[in-house]
Amino acid sequence: MNNPITPITEDDIANFLVNTPDFFDRHAQLLATVRIVNPHGQRAVSLQERQADMLREKIRALEQRVMEMIRNGSDNAVLADRLHRWAQSLLILQQPVDLPAAIVTEIQHHFMVPQVALRVWRVADKFQKKAFAQNISEDVKSFTAGLAAPYCGTNNDFEAVQWLAHPHEAKSVALLPLRNNATPWTDASVNTLAGDSSTGLLVLASPDPQRFHPSMGTEVLSRIAELAAAALTRLQ
Repeated sequence: MNNPITPITEDDIANFLVNTPDFFDRHAQLLATVRIVNPHGQRAVSLQERQADMLREKIRALEQRVMEMIRNGSDNAVLADRLHRWAQSLLILQQPVDLPAAIVTEIQHHFMVPQVALRVWRVADKFQKKAFAQNISEDVKSFTAGLAAPYCGTNNDFEAVQWLAHPHEAKSVALLPLRNNATPWTDASVNTLAGDSSTGLLVLASPDPQRFHPSMGTEVLSRIAELAAAALTRLQ
């Protein structure tokens, strides 16, 4: 009894072409006659045209990635320049008492933040009655001590938001704990009340609910907090 002939499948053809790389060398004329459906239209195109389309798509994807890298690089350069200019504005101040107001106004100016507020504690006696050292509850201090990194997100009726001129307009906020040491943000030891080294809290707010969001990067905010805390040691 004759064995039935097994039909050739598409996989058989694909495997043959993959394992016979010189096939089209021996049958070069086929390259000009093979027609492939164009994914961007109804007409059929040659194999060479389809390969050219695929290469163009890859080039476009690479171009988009390069442009994205350029944009990110430009954005980072702009942020670095703003941070530099803001730090400069603090360094030129001669009177320590002017620092809190300068930190607030210069953040608003350089980083275009609609509302900023600052409170500082553990200041010298001569600064205790200044506005920047008033209206600070123990709850706020405890909350600040528990922040391992800047908080970014929705305004959940935080007490510190009431320091703003228009707290009802704060839809998203960034809360930056200030500490007068060089302990990294990732060191959980500073988050216990017993070892608390916090000296203040910066509040940044926007009417835009997406201006400060949980998934945003906080590296620049951390640098702002570190520089502000270092400058404010002059009040102690």
